[in-house]
Amino acid sequence: MFRTLSRSVATGIALLTPAAAFAQEAAEAAAAVPNPGNNAWMMTATILVLLMILPGLALFYGGLTRSKNMLSTITQVGGAACLAMLIWVMWGYSTAFGPEGNAFFSWGNLFLSQVTTDSTAATFSDEVISEYVFVSFQMTFAAITAALVLGATVERLKFSAAMLFTAIWLTIVYFPIAHMAWAGGGLLFEMGALDFAGGTVVHINAGVSALVLAMFLGKRKGYPGEPMPPHSLTLTLVGAGLLWVGWFGFNAGSELEADGTAGLAMINTFVATAAGALAWMLMERFAGHKGSALGFASGIIAGLVAVTPAAGNSGPFGALVLGIVASVIAYFAVAKLKPKLGYDDALDVFGIHGIAGIVGAIGTGIVYSPALGGPGDAAEYAMGAQVTTQIVAVVVAIVWATVGTVIATLITKVITGLRVTPEVESDGLDIGEHGERAYN
Repeated sequence: MFRTLSRSVATGIALLTPAAAFAQEAAEAAAAVPNPGNNAWMMTATILVLLMILPGLALFYGGLTRSKNMLSTITQVGGAACLAMLIWVMWGYSTAFGPEGNAFFSWGNLFLSQVTTDSTAATFSDEVISEYVFVSFQMTFAAITAALVLGATVERLKFSAAMLFTAIWLTIVYFPIAHMAWAGGGLLFEMGALDFAGGTVVHINAGVSALVLAMFLGKRKGYPGEPMPPHSLTLTLVGAGLLWVGWFGFNAGSELEADGTAGLAMINTFVATAAGALAWMLMERFAGHKGSALGFASGIIAGLVAVTPAAGNSGPFGALVLGIVASVIAYFAVAKLKPKLGYDDALDVFGIHGIAGIVGAIGTGIVYSPALGGPGDAAEYAMGAQVTTQIVAVVVAIVWATVGTVIATLITKVITGLRVTPEVESDGLDIGEHGERAYN
């Protein structure tokens, strides 16, 4: 009410004198000031995404490996995330968000040379947030995506190879795809592709890249004939819980404001994930098995992945259906497709992140429809055209990630080699690569 009254008074004064009118125009042209509430929310969301990496993803992945590779897995996750953070502030933010650029990448802000405590980043309304906060938020996305890829190659990839691959892969794969999808002028952004929080940028990108890297690396010694059960499903479930909690920063934070759309992303992150968790366990029962804790954790991740591009682009019921469909399809990819094709995606990065990411990205074009409770414009929304755009975006992400990962892998292979020695693999990477054990 006070704002409305103030604007009315100011308008009345402006109509009285030319000088007052000029002053009013100058005030309107003044630089926008970040809303402290939005800034505080985005700082919180950023820390929530960090929670997803350490300890969330580290424990989730670590518990799924054999005990002799627990520390190696956690260290690769943490090491890749830390390296991504450093690269982000050196050239990653510049490559993804400019300020200069074309349809595929940008430039002009190396070492954050144009970012100050006074500079701001636009949101999706007339609000702004502090640019350092935006830089930090996007930095955590780059960090977790780099770490996700390494889940497919645990128990056999050298630590040095993981670090070199991460640096190259971020530069030629992640940063350009982030620019294409999320930056003004980017190829997918200008096409109108919907990716609220990273269906293409994070999950399809990571899942496809993980599969390519795993195929170059080859199967683990003894796979698939030798049993390789998770050494601690307890830790995996703790990690899954932390991922779910952190994912609210991931999804609701991607609105960049503490508003109603952020609230929509929050409720969608609840219901899609819950639906995905139970759907996976039901699929296990339908297949003649017991509903498992591992299936519960896998369904949680499938639901989270599927709703990521749709978090603010769907109504709650659409998100619920999306979580179920993605979980069912990901279950078949993990339980049926993977054994049939014989690839060793150790922790099912492609089977869950890649497949559920594709389902979520394409499905976003459906659930965005206002007829299904989505936020699309009822007068203008054309589902067929949007779904086509989503498919094109998925294909672009798959092709770019595949070609870029092949290049990054070949360069890494030449410089450091990819795989640990058979002796190190047999003894475990904890001892062979790091000289310590998770359990004594």
